[in-house]
Amino acid sequence: MPSSTSTRLATLTVAAVCSTLTAVVLTAPAQAGPDAGPVAVHDVQGTTRISPLAGQQVTDVTGIVTGVRGYGSSRGFWFQDPNPDRDPATSEGLFVFTGTTPKVAVGDAVRVSGTVAEYVPGGASSGNQSLTQLSRATVTVDSSGNALPAPVTLDRRSVPDAYAPVGDPAAQGSVNGLPLRPRAYALDRYESLEGMNVRVGTSRVVGATDPYSALWVTVKPDENDNRRGGTVYGSYDDQNTGRLQVQSLIPLAERPFPVADVGDVLTGGAEGPLDFNQFGGYTLTARTLGTVADRGPERERTRPQHHRELAVATYNVENLDPGDPQEKFDALAKAVVGNLASPDIVALEEIQDGNGPVNDGTVSADATVRKFTEAIVAQGGPRYAWRSIDPVDGADGGQPGGNIRQVFLFDPERVSFTDRAGGDATTAAGVTRIGGQAALTVSPGRITPASPAWESSRKPLAGEFVFRGRTVFVIANHFASKGGDQALTSQFQPPNRSSETQRHLQATELNSFVKDILKVQRNADVIALGDINDFEFSRTTELLADGGALWPAVRSLPESDRYSYTYQGNSQVLDQILISPSVRRGDFAYDSVHLNAEFADQNSDHDPQVLRFRP
Repeated sequence: MPSSTSTRLATLTVAAVCSTLTAVVLTAPAQAGPDAGPVAVHDVQGTTRISPLAGQQVTDVTGIVTGVRGYGSSRGFWFQDPNPDRDPATSEGLFVFTGTTPKVAVGDAVRVSGTVAEYVPGGASSGNQSLTQLSRATVTVDSSGNALPAPVTLDRRSVPDAYAPVGDPAAQGSVNGLPLRPRAYALDRYESLEGMNVRVGTSRVVGATDPYSALWVTVKPDENDNRRGGTVYGSYDDQNTGRLQVQSLIPLAERPFPVADVGDVLTGGAEGPLDFNQFGGYTLTARTLGTVADRGPERERTRPQHHRELAVATYNVENLDPGDPQEKFDALAKAVVGNLASPDIVALEEIQDGNGPVNDGTVSADATVRKFTEAIVAQGGPRYAWRSIDPVDGADGGQPGGNIRQVFLFDPERVSFTDRAGGDATTAAGVTRIGGQAALTVSPGRITPASPAWESSRKPLAGEFVFRGRTVFVIANHFASKGGDQALTSQFQPPNRSSETQRHLQATELNSFVKDILKVQRNADVIALGDINDFEFSRTTELLADGGALWPAVRSLPESDRYSYTYQGNSQVLDQILISPSVRRGDFAYDSVHLNAEFADQNSDHDPQVLRFRP
């Protein structure tokens, strides 16, 4: 790890996947470190993120057990000193990693001896902060049934609005060695409570229950609240510091985890130790958990296009292949017909080949698209025609064997497609002039497929459409994912967004292609849309819009409605429709149709986007 303190971090080994998280289990050094003797919990935790006693043996650390995790690969318990010091930077709670089901109970007064270590969820390469804990511990129970230390309440007054200090340049941006300032920064506040008994009161849900039995709440009721209950992520400088992940210490067999949608309310809140894990960082591991009050919004429906309006949509259908249950096809089709009002053109992302993730060289997606379009007809929608280009096997990233690609659906009763032969996986589409107007050399065609910008990533799909005698150029995109970026709770602040490098190259390529069209025909109607995998305020979007070639139409919406995806309690833009100047100057309407991202029951993790305009 780049940090100057990383040499003190313990060795990491990958463990099995458990029911709630993927654990990276810390193993104690082969040779025990020096013996620090009897110390208190706050001595172990110290005033920075790394224990001053890391690697050392400690003896008879005392406290009251506040939580027990007896399942999965990260088994252990939390205990807390009921006699705190006066330093707000030092936590009074600590996790003891046992590896097996702990033989203690909540309320036990214990003495623990063991090795102080720093466990990095996700491994050192993740850049995550570490969790201070004791390993190879011996535990003595002195008494049982003791009162627990009073919980610290997390609310709008106790969590600062500023997110994190800037990391130490000498340590490549790590905050590990910086003194904690819990009254100044939210991440420092949470770190100062690591392992302690905390509570949140009745709270608004800002991240729906996920398959790993976790949800997100905000402890700041008014923080970037949108009209549907989420917290909108509007800039890199505003991380919505009230967001907090909630999991349960109660085994699912004893009590199912509550199912909640964004906008619901966790009535009664939650109480338990504050943990740090790979999937979301600081997490309230609830010993007691309230109930969900269903107050969430309905799934949105956009209005139908008028006769003279062309409706163009983008929809990431999340690795759709014929092996998916018919129920998924039916639900997605129902959304296209009922929620999107059967757009004239639909750009689909993540259409897999005909046998999905089976890696046998199959690249055709005809079976997938045929099954989807038939499901749309069965829901009362139009019989869409389609155009696409099969990728080179294994060259476009995504789920191995799946060969995901973009596909155009279009309603032939409303719009026609201009076919120009010659487009394939490796042939680059160009721009020419026909009859005084811009035209593609191949349609459908791919944009600069040999460019390094698209290595192991989806190549843009360009096509010519005609609506009421007017040519419209549509470019369907699926930019490189955010995989590999450091988390918002990373030890490196600000976090490194390494995946942006490829998206910036992709945005430059696409922008250049659009400029080629506009050089030939200044008033050409061009729409670039899809899963851009980046925000409307990002450098990626700036590069797409460079020189005024395109404009992100999501900016026509109120800031509170600018989102298509919810991640760790932040409602954010990933899916976009960008438009050329001629479209922007005309009469257009934009809608981010919220029907997936805010819901625990979803058929895709993305919300579709719809643009209506008069060419």
